[in-house]
Amino acid sequence: MKTTQLTAEILRKKSFLCVGLDVDMDKVPSAFRNSPTALVDFSKAIIDATVDYAVAYKPNIAFFETYGVEGVAALKEVIDYLNAKHPEVFTIADAKRGDIGNTSTRYAKAYFETLGFDSITVAPYMGKDSVEPFLAFEDKHTILLALTSNPGSNDFQRLETNGKPLFQSVLETAKTWEGSDQLMYVVGATRADALTDIRKIVPDAFLLVPGVGAQGGSLAEVATYGLNKEVGLLVNSSRGIIYASQEEDFANAARRAAKAMQEEMALLLAQNNLI
Repeated sequence: MKTTQLTAEILRKKSFLCVGLDVDMDKVPSAFRNSPTALVDFSKAIIDATVDYAVAYKPNIAFFETYGVEGVAALKEVIDYLNAKHPEVFTIADAKRGDIGNTSTRYAKAYFETLGFDSITVAPYMGKDSVEPFLAFEDKHTILLALTSNPGSNDFQRLETNGKPLFQSVLETAKTWEGSDQLMYVVGATRADALTDIRKIVPDAFLLVPGVGAQGGSLAEVATYGLNKEVGLLVNSSRGIIYASQEEDFANAARRAAKAMQEEMALLLAQNNLI
């Protein structure tokens, strides 16, 4: 999917909401827990309940891979369902892959071709030759980990290198790679204060922003510092939506939570003269 299509969908739905499918069998309603098709059934129910308000879905690969072959088959079924029934939404493989040469090419083929995702999250630590193989795939996007929302991000990402934080060097260097126009970047909502500096480096790129809601990030702050003239934001919410209720009303509760975020996003888009 081209970013122009993604922007058009954002403006149509007045939403830049991404729903994270972190399907934890210990947290889903009890009716699903003993079902062999629980991963698929719960994911589909969440998608159907929230798709009016979301423009992207981000399955966390670990929550599927933990069940081995059956889990990967379930992931494939969920993505096939999204691609067939809701082709307008943007799909993100939250896989955080990254290796050199042919290994990265195979990761890219697995997620872009075999599974059919629009994008994948990638760790930049191994540098250019670990990321460029992902960028060789037309109309697919690589979402580079830049500044994450977890406490341990301070261990490396904010270390000073040549008078600037390491994450800024990552952004500046990544812009020089072949295919860099297909890059997006992960920036945690709990790091909203850094978005001004990040936007100076990548003013036109899409940013995937986790950490709003359960992790304490502010949607208003993210919009203030992160929106650009093409919107340029996908804000992810996982637990706050998919586990809004663990009872029989889970789907309706997820829909209400997604709708509340969409309404706030619509207001922010209007305030910034984007709709």
